[in-house]
Amino acid sequence: MEEAEIFAGKVAFVTGAATGFGAAFARNLCAGGAAVTLADIDRAGVARLADELQAAGHRALPLACDVADEMAVAQAMERTADTFGGLDILINNAGLHSVAYNRSFGELGMGETRRLFDVNVFGVLHCTLAARPLMAARGGGSVVNISSIAGFASANAYGVSKLTVRGLTIALAHELAPDAIRVNAIAPGLIATETIRAEMPAAMFDEFARDKQLVHRTGEMADIVGAMRHLCSDAASFVTGETLKVAGGFPLSI
Repeated sequence: MEEAEIFAGKVAFVTGAATGFGAAFARNLCAGGAAVTLADIDRAGVARLADELQAAGHRALPLACDVADEMAVAQAMERTADTFGGLDILINNAGLHSVAYNRSFGELGMGETRRLFDVNVFGVLHCTLAARPLMAARGGGSVVNISSIAGFASANAYGVSKLTVRGLTIALAHELAPDAIRVNAIAPGLIATETIRAEMPAAMFDEFARDKQLVHRTGEMADIVGAMRHLCSDAASFVTGETLKVAGGFPLSI
């Protein structure tokens, strides 16, 4: 099979698909031949992306879905199966992040902490468990969770939520292995997304790359998309339960 058709015949479900990593993942999966469900609380955002993808000849289903709502997730998975016939790939990308959540638990407060974990942690569980029977019916599948290098420092509420995603990745890899479902995660470093560029001056990107990373350049969306593409492909068929750091060599550990 040609590289351009790496996901031909596959069906993918991408959460947080309206913008950022999610939109980039969806575009790449479609370009690889997959049919893709675009799930996000931003109904208008996924509708615009679906229009773009459909105009280019791809199959895309936009669905308004809050991953913190177990019933909404179940309904979205059912719509996906009804529309595309099943599911092969799940990208658990939806998450709360940025400076608003990079705070201590005391600063964040219990209400916002619960919301953070409802989305970043329970959202992963809701989607993965709802996807399991659909993937099992097709002989297996691939789940990719989006963690963060913040999960290796775990210095605040956001970091702990992403540390938990790493733990879930291992636990779910064990739990879903009997159904031939692989579960992995990506831990992005400092990546120049639209959100982060809006919050950080360019000089801070340069300083981080120079002083913290071994690869002295700014991390780009394509770096994370490439990791997703590999983990979802047959090239990674012997990889499960792993969290792949894509962070220019920061942080390294043994």
